[in-house]
Order: sequence, then structure tokens, then C-alpha cells
Amino acid sequence: MNEASDSETRRASITATALTTSLGDGLDDVWGQLLAGRSGISRLTSSFVDEYDLPVRIGGVLAGHPSDHLTRVETRRMSYVEQQALVLARRLWTTAGDPIVDSDRLAVCIGTGLGGAEALVDAVDTMRARGYRKISPFAVPMIMPNGPAATVAVEFGARAGVFAPVSACASGAEAIARGWQLIADGDADVVIAGGVEGTINAVPIASFAMMRAMSTRNDDPPAASRPFDRDRDGFVFGEAGALVLLESAAHARRRGARSIADVVGAGVTSDGHHIVAPVPDGNGIARAMRKAIAAADIAADRVTHVNAHATSTSVGDAAEARAISDVVPQASVYAPKGALGHSIGAVGALETALTAKTLASATIPPTLNFIDGDPGVELDVVHSRPRETDARYALTNSVGFGGHNVSLLLETTRLSRSAPSRMSPLD
Repeated sequence: MNEASDSETRRASITATALTTSLGDGLDDVWGQLLAGRSGISRLTSSFVDEYDLPVRIGGVLAGHPSDHLTRVETRRMSYVEQQALVLARRLWTTAGDPIVDSDRLAVCIGTGLGGAEALVDAVDTMRARGYRKISPFAVPMIMPNGPAATVAVEFGARAGVFAPVSACASGAEAIARGWQLIADGDADVVIAGGVEGTINAVPIASFAMMRAMSTRNDDPPAASRPFDRDRDGFVFGEAGALVLLESAAHARRRGARSIADVVGAGVTSDGHHIVAPVPDGNGIARAMRKAIAAADIAADRVTHVNAHATSTSVGDAAEARAISDVVPQASVYAPKGALGHSIGAVGALETALTAKTLASATIPPTLNFIDGDPGVELDVVHSRPRETDARYALTNSVGFGGHNVSLLLETTRLSRSAPSRMSPLD
């Protein structure tokens, strides 16, 4: 196999996206809000905030519920994350032009953090109050964390494999890494990949608050999430879900689909250090970044942009900053969680879509609330206003509790490849 064809087989083209965030639905809509410097973080209005007198009263909440787009029967038989995955997958497929795909060459990789946790709570409450006969026969399928991926696989008849990474905040990115590997290894032509997560609720807020990992800047919600800023005081929840359609370059070309950007490498590592804290020197995410770059067989100095995980926690941001400085010190850096908050299992997929858009549009949005940089953070953090970029390669990082590290390397298709398309490449 010649070098050009080998390079082509090691890339997975992102030919469509479907996402939902507190700033809106769809990549173009959210992108416009980010470029305008708007925040999706506001004061929470749910009754549980006052009921439990929670110290954290802010978050990014979705405008709608996936059940708004499903039948009553579908809603009754699926957990929230399964509903979200199915709605997004249908939207993704439509955006992609309803492609005709060999089922034996179609795979699904959808990650989640807590999965159908609320369905478990509901089932326990029902059984205690009304007995076992009132438990839904769908209770277990609603609870199982592979439910979102399996639901989508059944919907589209995917038979090349169903994968459901459960790696905390790295779940969505790991799902895309797995999808890229399936295509690179020749095991699939098309992969529905991404991440979904449940709604903001009391128990996770209480737990993270007790860790002192969440911002309590309740009096100024839009300014609460402050990635890399010296005054950061913790992360902010932001509801979201995101899927991307990955295709082999050959398959995309055959059906006339244009790629937004290509995934050309992935690195997955683990810290083996602590259940909630990263290695302080950022060694774990640094190794993941290097693995992603090595997978693409390029020099590190060719990577000139990084989408940072940067959740706005003291330890996490500092560790990632060290990793970026060590591996790609020349790179510009953007941290979306300043505007969107942290969507746990969905965030890696969401930020992959945003990184693809950065490359496709040659524009980097401003990192919100980066006012006074941490003295230990020597990074070129894009802030205050959008910045034009000529980046060909960009990394997007995800880090999860338990020591999970995932880094994805994307390459722009804006510079060297074009193809006729039946759809907008930026949807």
C-alpha cells in the first residue's frame, strides 16, 4: 500500500454533527453564540435547589426535553440518555443526507458518564412505594449504561459493533476514539459516535460540592466558569449531548459527502494515580496527546491549536496546562466550558464537534471569563474576541475521574481536499 492510500485509511471523516447545549441546538447555532461571547450558564430554577438548600445554584440547562420529539411509547420505554441519543442520532442521519450504508459496516460508539441513573432511582422509589409488580419490564434496559448506544444501534440496524465507553468526563471522546479505530482498522465504513448525559440534579451537585469541585459564584452565573483564570473556583454543570458521523474517506467520497474535518489520530491513557485528581504534572494527558500525534505520524510542532478540557478547577486546569506546555507549547488554546459548562459524558463529543468547526471556519472563539491568567499557566489562551487561525491540525483533550485521558487529533479538510456535497459541511 502506498503512503497516500495508507494515510487515507487512517482517517475518519466527520461528515455530520448533531448536538444540543444550553446555548441552542445545532453546530451553526451554538457556534454563532460562542463567537458572540455568550454564556449558557444561568441560575437554576429547579425545585430541588431550594428543597435541599444546595450551595451550588447555577448551571447550563437545555431549552427542551428529548421527549418533545418522541412518541409516548418511546418515552415510556427509554431513560433520558437513551431518549437523547435516539433524537440526536435521527437528527444526525437526516443531516448526513439519509445515507445508504451496509449494516455490516455500520457501528455505534456512544459514551455516557452516569447513564440511566435517574431510571434506577425512579425504579427503587416505585418498588418501595408500590411493590415489584409496578416495576417496568424495561427498567434494566433503561438503567444500563450501554442503553444509549444499543438504542441507536437497533434504530439503524448497526451490525459492525456497539460500543459504550463509560469513562466519566472522557466518555464521549473515548467513543470517538473507538470509532476512529474501527474505521482505521477497516472494521467499519460508518460510525455513529459521541456522548450523552443526564440532566442536572441534586445528588451530583451535592457530591461535587462536598468535594469542593464546583463553583459557588451563584450571584454571577455567566462569570462562574473560569478556565485557566487565577480566580477560578470550580466547574459548572452544563447539560448537553453530541453525536458525530464518522466515515472512511473512501465511503464519504463515494456518496459525495464533504468532511467538516478528519480525525487522524487518537491517544488513550490512564493515570493510575487517584480516583478524582489528575497527576499534578499532567503526565497522563500529555502521553495521550503524544500518542494521538504519533498515530498521525506528524511532528508535534505542526499542531497549532488545542481545545482544552479545562473545567475551571484548580488542580485540573493546572495539570492540563503543564501538559499542553510540554507537548505543544506553540498552540493557541480554547476552553469552551467557560461558556457551556461541563456536560460530563457528553463533553468530549461536543468539543470534538467544536474543534472540527474551528478548523473548518479558520476561527477560534474567545474563552469566556479568562481575565487574569493563573501565573502557572503559560499558554496562548484565546480570549476577549474571536481569532482567525490557519491551523491545519488541532488536538481536543478530555480527562475523566478515575484517571481517564483521551486526546483526539483533527486535521482540516479546508486546505487540501474538497468534494461535491448534498448537504452543508458545517451543519
